[in-house]
Amino acid sequence: MAEAGPVPVLTLLLPERRRFAGQPLGDGAAKALARGDRLPDGEAGERAQLLRHFDLLPRGWPMAAITRAIDAEDAHLHTWLRADPAHVRPDMTGARVLAVGELGLSQDEADELVAPLRPLFGDSGFPISAPSPSRWYLALPREAKLPDFSPPEKVLGDDLFAHLPDGPEGRRWRALLNEAQILLHNHPLNERRIEAGKPAVNSLCFWGAGRLPDRVSCRVPHVAAVEAGLAGLARLAGANTDYGRDELLLDLRRERDWSVVATALVDALATHAGREVRLDFSDGTRWSLRSGQKWRFWRRPLAALA
Repeated sequence: MAEAGPVPVLTLLLPERRRFAGQPLGDGAAKALARGDRLPDGEAGERAQLLRHFDLLPRGWPMAAITRAIDAEDAHLHTWLRADPAHVRPDMTGARVLAVGELGLSQDEADELVAPLRPLFGDSGFPISAPSPSRWYLALPREAKLPDFSPPEKVLGDDLFAHLPDGPEGRRWRALLNEAQILLHNHPLNERRIEAGKPAVNSLCFWGAGRLPDRVSCRVPHVAAVEAGLAGLARLAGANTDYGRDELLLDLRRERDWSVVATALVDALATHAGREVRLDFSDGTRWSLRSGQKWRFWRRPLAALA
């Protein structure tokens, strides 16, 4: 008798469990989670979560170059640094970062805001461009030495000044950011946005520095991605960005409605009897669910994710 092949796996990439706090799990999902297997916790954070499914050579996390590969055709030419539009609000102790990237800008608005920044960064040897309203880039010399920059997931909600780089190289970037903030603060478009009740683009978030990886591989053949970083990784790895019938990585990290996740996992277990469904939360929590686990009927339905 021929040996059975590997079981196809549907992996749901999910945000932190706390994003679903207070929401009912639903009868089907609560039973499936209780009867499923808790896998060993992984490292928390977006980078660690995606590295559970992708491998990059050389090692690193050059997300600016990776997303540039889907935004333009020149990703291989430079070292790239994201300089995403940001909204900060001054408070008693500093400046709180309330938004990075997704500020509801149109492409025309992004181009208008970037225009006065071109001389500032161009004269420093770092041309700025905005091929996407939410993703702005600085093109750097390939061998540029850069300080460490905090990713948006660490900066959001925190004091901007707590995440500015230190040291001699950091001093240069702090000065550039300060000048950029002045130009943005005085931009007439921001006046119009404030009058319309929209957040002003009054700062930048530098992050994701690096060169395009030499090689990217993916542990599954199909990746259904909406977010730019995952879509870029999938393209570089040669993964099919569709809903394949075999192994699939499905990106639900922006989802805040647990019922959507519950429906996806219950339907997957019901319609694909031989498939394993894995839940991968960005806080590191992981589950393995299979339709055959329904015989563990003595386990009480899970009351909450945490």
